[in-house]
Amino acid sequence: MGVVFRALFLPERYAVIFALKGVIAMAMALTIAMYLNLDRPYWALISAVFLQMRPEGGLVIEKAVCQIAGTLVGGVVGILILSYFMPYPYLAIGIVTLWLGINSALSAMVRQANFIYGFAMAGVTAEIIVLLVMVSPTTADSQAVFNVAQARVSEIVLGSICAAVVSHLFWPVKVRHSLQAQSRSVINQTLSYLVAELDPAGSHEKRHQHIDSIMQTLSLVSDDSSAVSYEGPEGPGRARAANQISHKILSLLAVIQIFGRLQRQHPEMITPALSELLDQLRAAFTAIADSNDFDDCYEQVRALRKTILELRQQPNNDRPFEARMLTVGLDLTADLTVLLRAFRALESRDSSLLKAPSAHTHRDPLVGLVTGVRTGVIFLVGAFIWINTGASAALMIMILPAIFSIMLARLPRMILRVVLQRILIGVLVAVPVAIFYALNLLAQSSGQLEVLLLVLAAPYFIGLLALAKRETLPYGLGFCIPFSILVRPSMDMSLAFSVDYTLSSAMAIFVGVCILYWVFELIEGPSNQLLVRRLFKATTADLAELKSKDNPSDWFNCRMEDRLLRLINYDQRSTTRVVTDLGLTGLNLGHVSIKLHSLCEGIAGGNLKAVDAWQAALAKTFMLATKGQMTEEFENACSLVHSELVERVGNTPQTEMIQGMFQRISLSLKRSAAIVAEEKG
Repeated sequence: MGVVFRALFLPERYAVIFALKGVIAMAMALTIAMYLNLDRPYWALISAVFLQMRPEGGLVIEKAVCQIAGTLVGGVVGILILSYFMPYPYLAIGIVTLWLGINSALSAMVRQANFIYGFAMAGVTAEIIVLLVMVSPTTADSQAVFNVAQARVSEIVLGSICAAVVSHLFWPVKVRHSLQAQSRSVINQTLSYLVAELDPAGSHEKRHQHIDSIMQTLSLVSDDSSAVSYEGPEGPGRARAANQISHKILSLLAVIQIFGRLQRQHPEMITPALSELLDQLRAAFTAIADSNDFDDCYEQVRALRKTILELRQQPNNDRPFEARMLTVGLDLTADLTVLLRAFRALESRDSSLLKAPSAHTHRDPLVGLVTGVRTGVIFLVGAFIWINTGASAALMIMILPAIFSIMLARLPRMILRVVLQRILIGVLVAVPVAIFYALNLLAQSSGQLEVLLLVLAAPYFIGLLALAKRETLPYGLGFCIPFSILVRPSMDMSLAFSVDYTLSSAMAIFVGVCILYWVFELIEGPSNQLLVRRLFKATTADLAELKSKDNPSDWFNCRMEDRLLRLINYDQRSTTRVVTDLGLTGLNLGHVSIKLHSLCEGIAGGNLKAVDAWQAALAKTFMLATKGQMTEEFENACSLVHSELVERVGNTPQTEMIQGMFQRISLSLKRSAAIVAEEKG
């Protein structure tokens, strides 16, 4: 409650500006909707509220585009459902349930919150149109259906446009500023992790704390990279730079695992040259993290690369494993150089970064199925109550919970409980404020628009102050939306002034959120263990397919980012963090195999028959390691590749280096299998 008190009574400057912009957007939406004589102007106001979740210009525009597109699709589907099934109300409800379930399932297949919201609007807009027509079946005809659909679409689109205009004209906030801050933060976090990974005295817990923070921040960078494209002609360049930052950070995480695990698990293999290399890496990473000057950081990386090249040229550095480790150090400096350039490109467009693809969402059909079924169940429970009571206020049991069900589905279980509890508290506060303050004053007024706006401004300002902070956002959301529905600001407020109807609507909203809470509790979805197994299975499939991809490094990074974040979320309660370590091992194996293919093609061309079998054996052995098992198949495949290389080009420093790679990979897989077996035992 201390956080709530500070948010409402000691707000920061950005929160006050955010609330003022929200009030202006909602006032504009309500005024224009009433001027156009739309049937339910408060839906335009609610639409503007939802767009205030993130006030940055690019994010507001992106959400407005998603909301408008979803609304138009939902409007068309709603009209089609009524055109064919209006004489069969129960069948129409079944089709609406199916449509909501499909959109809910599809929302689980995307990553960005704005795209999830677009699917929510596609499902709920069709639901609203069908339900509002079915409330008065005696007056329903084709003209009534079209009028309802046109009004709902117009109201929601109007709210989206007003929010986007206000975001652009009043105290504009650019998403690129937050993207730059997040990128700087994640780069510093990565450098700190690199130092911790190379610290012989570092703890396992500390390393995983770094990984957790890196992946959480990296997720924010990836999510915001699509929205920055809407901010002027340099927006697409900044989006590519942000994507490049994500790729190179994942590459650094993959490479540094080699050095960290080597010195912790196999210190006997650390030669004097490798010991000097690790010292140089630690010193360089620390210096770069402490510096705020790009040119200085760039020179630090160049100096580090020069030092590694000198180590490679020493006459006694001819052992395969040592040569391979020094080459890995060079790869690390190359990734770090591109990372620094990508960060600089966030401020000034850099076309030389080419097209870095954005991160892919891990699409698990099982998760989509559960999400869709859960939303369908929530809607059917509300429909059952509505059909058996006949109360029009019961419509809220079907509408709001369906929206929240789609938008909150990705939250972890513990966080979801807290969010729903805070939404309920917001609903409980909205009821007396609506009845005893807003409706009481409006009932005594002359019905002028100016008075309506003045009366509503204060509650919305307070609710938006809560929306401005992540910790209090559920309170603000639980207050603003129900408050709008209970007051129903419009030209005709007779229903709102009817206390029994208002109380029935308040009870319906409260019951709907309670139903939402218990349906989430009862339909929890697949267990973490099952989801982890499916994530490892998907990673194994990608490892097997790597050789066939044109740009395998970026392709693999795109697919692994969301998987790593999910594995970390599933694994955070664990003390051993075995699942996270296995995810990092999979990331590392992908990059190592890409490097191996490049080396083999450079030495003997691209016709090595044993390499394909080696890649399949690597994927299979990784999957076995996640189960705590190990076979000799991978080592046999390594021997075949080495034999074929020697047969073609003879014993060369390159073939010896590849043998060193095989040795390192085999150690990593054996260690992973042993850790999992120990965890199970």
